[in-house]
Amino acid sequence: MGRAWDLEFTPGQTRIFGAVSVYTPAEVVEETGFSLDTLRYYEKIGLLEPVVRNSAGQRRFSEQDVGWLGMIRCLRDTGMPIARMLRFAELVRAGDHTVPDRIRLLEEHDAQVQAQIDNLAARQQYLHHKISYYRSLG
Repeated sequence: MGRAWDLEFTPGQTRIFGAVSVYTPAEVVEETGFSLDTLRYYEKIGLLEPVVRNSAGQRRFSEQDVGWLGMIRCLRDTGMPIARMLRFAELVRAGDHTVPDRIRLLEEHDAQVQAQIDNLAARQQYLHHKISYYRSLG
């Protein structure tokens, strides 16, 4: 089953079965920082494609799954709402003709991230000013 995810993400440890790298849920939790509950939730809502299971019914994540989760981690850590992440996933799954839409979505998000960074930098300057002021009192 080929995945449409167009990302590179280098996991720390792999187990090779045949020619395919697979990861246990515990390895994916360690690699991505997502909890098992979050991984299940992302699979349930379609943010993560259905994960392959072994003969015992245990999830086995591919390198592509882990790479996609790396992208999701970036988007989540930078404050992208789940609805927008789902839209991005839809665009990726739809194929290469959606690349301009993906660029637009990521550029919009990047602008929001930059605005947050600028706001935090201004707040940090204010803190530095207050620290200097209080030091001058002592």
